[in-house]
Amino acid sequence: MSLPCLILAAGFGTRMGALTADRPKPLIQVAGRTLLDHALEAAEGAAPITVNAHFNADQIVQHLHGRGIMVQHEQPDILDSGGAVKRAAQSMPKGPMATLNADNVWTGTAPIPLLRAAFDPARMGALLLLVPRAQAIGRLGGGDFAMGADGRLSFDKSPDTYVYTGAQILDPAPCLSDPRDVFSLRDIWQAYAAQGRLFGLVHKGQWADVGHPDGIRIAEEMLHVF
Repeated sequence: MSLPCLILAAGFGTRMGALTADRPKPLIQVAGRTLLDHALEAAEGAAPITVNAHFNADQIVQHLHGRGIMVQHEQPDILDSGGAVKRAAQSMPKGPMATLNADNVWTGTAPIPLLRAAFDPARMGALLLLVPRAQAIGRLGGGDFAMGADGRLSFDKSPDTYVYTGAQILDPAPCLSDPRDVFSLRDIWQAYAAQGRLFGLVHKGQWADVGHPDGIRIAEEMLHVF
Protein backbone atom coordinates (compact mmCIF):
# COMPACT_ATOMS: atom_id res chain seq x y z
CA MET A 1 0.00 0.00 0.00
CA SER A 2 1.32 3.46 -0.89
CA LEU A 3 2.40 5.87 1.79
CA PRO A 4 0.56 9.21 1.71
CA CYS A 5 2.66 12.35 1.91
CA LEU A 6 2.04 15.98 2.86
CA ILE A 7 4.44 18.58 1.50
CA LEU A 8 4.44 21.59 3.80
CA ALA A 9 4.47 24.63 1.53
CA ALA A 10 2.25 27.19 3.24
CA GLY A 11 4.83 29.39 4.95
CA PHE A 12 5.35 33.07 4.16
CA GLY A 13 9.08 32.79 3.50
CA THR A 14 9.77 36.13 5.19
CA ARG A 15 13.48 35.38 5.58
CA MET A 16 13.73 35.36 1.77
CA GLY A 17 12.98 39.08 1.64
CA ALA A 18 12.20 40.44 -1.83
CA LEU A 19 12.32 36.96 -3.36
CA THR A 20 8.95 36.16 -1.79
CA ALA A 21 7.32 39.55 -2.22
CA ASP A 22 5.11 38.26 -5.02
CA ARG A 23 5.49 34.47 -4.94
CA PRO A 24 5.47 31.70 -2.35
CA LYS A 25 8.87 30.39 -1.24
CA PRO A 26 8.26 26.88 -2.68
CA LEU A 27 8.28 28.40 -6.18
CA ILE A 28 11.76 29.89 -5.80
CA GLN A 29 14.13 28.18 -8.21
CA VAL A 30 17.23 26.27 -7.18
CA ALA A 31 19.36 24.77 -9.96
CA GLY A 32 16.68 25.53 -12.55
CA ARG A 33 13.82 23.85 -10.65
CA THR A 34 11.43 25.10 -8.03
CA LEU A 35 11.88 24.05 -4.42
CA LEU A 36 8.46 22.43 -4.67
CA ASP A 37 9.62 20.25 -7.55
CA HIS A 38 12.71 19.24 -5.56
CA ALA A 39 10.35 18.21 -2.73
CA LEU A 40 8.14 16.24 -5.12
CA GLU A 41 11.20 14.34 -6.31
CA ALA A 42 12.12 13.65 -2.68
CA ALA A 43 8.64 12.17 -2.20
CA GLU A 44 9.39 9.45 -4.74
CA GLY A 45 7.02 6.50 -4.36
CA ALA A 46 4.57 8.26 -2.04
CA ALA A 47 0.88 8.46 -2.92
CA PRO A 48 -1.39 10.28 -2.63
CA ILE A 49 0.56 13.52 -2.32
CA THR A 50 -0.99 16.65 -0.83
CA VAL A 51 0.61 20.12 -0.84
CA ASN A 52 -0.65 22.71 1.62
CA ALA A 53 -0.75 26.34 0.55
CA HIS A 54 -1.61 29.72 2.06
CA PHE A 55 0.43 32.69 0.80
CA ASN A 56 -0.21 33.19 -2.94
CA ALA A 57 -1.86 29.78 -2.97
CA ASP A 58 -3.19 30.32 -6.50
CA GLN A 59 0.37 30.16 -7.81
CA ILE A 60 0.89 26.78 -6.14
CA VAL A 61 -2.36 25.55 -7.69
CA GLN A 62 -1.31 26.74 -11.14
CA HIS A 63 2.14 25.17 -10.82
CA LEU A 64 0.64 21.78 -9.92
CA HIS A 65 -2.22 21.86 -12.43
CA GLY A 66 -2.71 18.53 -14.18
CA ARG A 67 -0.18 16.64 -12.07
CA GLY A 68 -2.63 14.68 -9.91
CA ILE A 69 -1.56 16.36 -6.66
CA MET A 70 -4.08 17.66 -4.14
CA VAL A 71 -3.72 21.21 -2.81
CA GLN A 72 -4.85 21.89 0.74
CA HIS A 73 -5.85 25.55 1.00
CA GLU A 74 -5.34 27.03 4.45
CA GLN A 75 -7.62 30.06 4.62
CA PRO A 76 -8.15 32.42 6.29
CA ASP A 77 -5.48 31.29 8.77
CA ILE A 78 -2.34 29.25 8.32
CA LEU A 79 -2.54 26.07 10.41
CA ASP A 80 1.13 25.55 11.37
CA SER A 81 2.72 22.15 10.80
CA GLY A 82 0.65 20.12 13.26
CA GLY A 83 -2.63 21.65 12.17
CA ALA A 84 -1.71 21.02 8.54
CA VAL A 85 -1.03 17.35 9.27
CA LYS A 86 -4.31 17.09 11.17
CA ARG A 87 -6.31 18.44 8.25
CA ALA A 88 -4.48 16.38 5.63
CA ALA A 89 -4.74 13.15 7.62
CA GLN A 90 -8.52 13.52 7.77
CA SER A 91 -8.71 12.76 4.05
CA MET A 92 -5.80 10.32 3.79
CA PRO A 93 -5.79 6.54 4.30
CA LYS A 94 -5.57 5.58 7.96
CA GLY A 95 -2.07 4.86 9.25
CA PRO A 96 1.41 6.38 8.95
CA MET A 97 2.08 9.27 6.60
CA ALA A 98 5.14 11.15 5.40
CA THR A 99 5.76 14.88 5.54
CA LEU A 100 8.32 16.97 3.70
CA ASN A 101 9.27 20.62 4.11
CA ALA A 102 9.34 22.45 0.78
CA ASP A 103 12.45 24.52 1.53
CA ASN A 104 15.14 21.84 1.58
CA VAL A 105 17.20 20.08 -1.08
CA TRP A 106 18.66 16.57 -0.79
CA THR A 107 21.19 14.43 -2.65
CA GLY A 108 21.58 10.66 -2.37
CA THR A 109 18.75 8.22 -1.75
CA ALA A 110 15.32 9.88 -1.89
CA PRO A 111 14.18 10.64 1.68
CA ILE A 112 10.80 8.96 1.71
CA PRO A 113 11.88 5.50 0.45
CA LEU A 114 14.80 5.66 2.90
CA LEU A 115 12.51 6.42 5.84
CA ARG A 116 9.90 3.92 4.78
CA ALA A 117 12.43 1.08 4.77
CA ALA A 118 13.38 1.87 8.38
CA PHE A 119 10.02 2.82 9.89
CA ASP A 120 8.69 0.36 12.48
CA PRO A 121 5.15 1.31 13.57
CA ALA A 122 5.31 -1.06 16.54
CA ARG A 123 8.12 0.97 18.13
CA MET A 124 7.97 4.36 16.45
CA GLY A 125 5.51 7.20 16.60
CA ALA A 126 7.73 9.25 14.31
CA LEU A 127 10.96 8.66 12.41
CA LEU A 128 12.83 11.83 11.45
CA LEU A 129 15.55 12.09 8.80
CA LEU A 130 18.60 13.87 10.23
CA VAL A 131 22.07 15.07 9.30
CA PRO A 132 24.92 15.89 11.70
CA ARG A 133 25.01 19.63 12.45
CA ALA A 134 28.51 19.86 10.94
CA GLN A 135 27.12 18.59 7.62
CA ALA A 136 23.96 20.73 7.59
CA ILE A 137 24.62 22.96 4.59
CA GLY A 138 23.15 26.45 4.91
CA ARG A 139 21.93 25.83 8.45
CA LEU A 140 21.90 28.83 10.77
CA GLY A 141 22.11 28.08 14.48
CA GLY A 142 22.68 24.87 16.38
CA GLY A 143 21.26 21.39 16.08
CA ASP A 144 17.81 20.03 16.89
CA PHE A 145 18.22 16.59 18.45
CA ALA A 146 20.60 14.27 20.25
CA MET A 147 20.31 10.63 19.22
CA GLY A 148 20.91 7.61 21.42
CA ALA A 149 22.58 4.39 20.34
CA ASP A 150 19.12 2.88 19.75
CA GLY A 151 18.05 5.77 17.51
CA ARG A 152 15.78 7.44 20.06
CA LEU A 153 15.78 11.23 19.99
CA SER A 154 15.83 13.93 22.63
CA PHE A 155 15.68 17.67 22.02
CA ASP A 156 19.15 19.25 22.08
CA LYS A 157 20.35 22.41 20.32
CA SER A 158 24.04 21.85 20.99
CA PRO A 159 26.41 22.46 18.05
CA ASP A 160 27.44 18.80 17.81
CA THR A 161 23.95 17.28 17.60
CA TYR A 162 21.71 16.51 14.62
CA VAL A 163 19.56 18.71 12.38
CA TYR A 164 16.10 17.73 11.17
CA THR A 165 16.09 17.71 7.37
CA GLY A 166 12.35 18.32 6.98
CA ALA A 167 11.51 14.71 6.09
CA GLN A 168 9.73 12.25 8.36
CA ILE A 169 7.24 9.43 8.67
CA LEU A 170 4.82 9.65 11.58
CA ASP A 171 1.63 8.20 12.95
CA PRO A 172 -0.75 11.19 12.74
CA ALA A 173 -3.18 9.84 15.36
CA PRO A 174 -2.11 12.40 18.03
CA CYS A 175 -2.65 15.19 15.49
CA LEU A 176 -6.13 13.90 14.68
CA SER A 177 -7.09 13.75 18.35
CA ASP A 178 -5.66 17.19 19.19
CA PRO A 179 -8.57 19.60 19.83
CA ARG A 180 -6.67 22.56 18.36
CA ASP A 181 -6.80 23.61 14.73
CA VAL A 182 -3.46 25.47 14.82
CA PHE A 183 -0.43 23.84 16.47
CA SER A 184 3.13 22.76 15.79
CA LEU A 185 4.42 19.26 15.10
CA ARG A 186 6.96 19.98 17.82
CA ASP A 187 4.16 19.36 20.34
CA ILE A 188 3.59 15.92 18.81
CA TRP A 189 7.31 15.13 18.79
CA GLN A 190 7.61 16.10 22.44
CA ALA A 191 4.81 13.68 23.35
CA TYR A 192 6.40 10.91 21.31
CA ALA A 193 9.81 11.62 22.88
CA ALA A 194 8.27 11.30 26.36
CA GLN A 195 6.91 7.89 25.32
CA GLY A 196 10.26 6.78 23.88
CA ARG A 197 8.72 6.63 20.40
CA LEU A 198 10.59 9.47 18.67
CA PHE A 199 13.38 8.09 16.49
CA GLY A 200 15.94 9.41 14.05
CA LEU A 201 17.64 8.13 10.92
CA VAL A 202 20.84 9.67 9.55
CA HIS A 203 20.73 10.67 5.89
CA LYS A 204 23.77 9.39 3.99
CA GLY A 205 23.55 11.99 1.24
CA GLN A 206 23.85 15.76 1.40
CA TRP A 207 21.21 18.24 2.54
CA ALA A 208 20.84 22.00 2.25
CA ASP A 209 18.53 24.44 4.01
CA VAL A 210 17.09 26.97 1.56
CA GLY A 211 15.26 28.99 4.18
CA HIS A 212 17.27 32.16 3.55
CA PRO A 213 18.61 33.89 0.39
CA ASP A 214 22.20 32.62 0.72
CA GLY A 215 20.78 29.11 0.88
CA ILE A 216 20.02 29.22 -2.85
CA ARG A 217 23.67 29.66 -3.85
CA ILE A 218 24.85 27.16 -1.24
CA ALA A 219 22.33 24.55 -2.38
CA GLU A 220 23.27 25.03 -6.02
CA GLU A 221 26.94 24.58 -5.14
CA MET A 222 25.97 21.36 -3.32
CA LEU A 223 24.19 20.20 -6.47
CA HIS A 224 27.30 21.07 -8.52
CA VAL A 225 25.59 23.67 -10.65
CA PHE A 226 28.62 25.94 -10.74
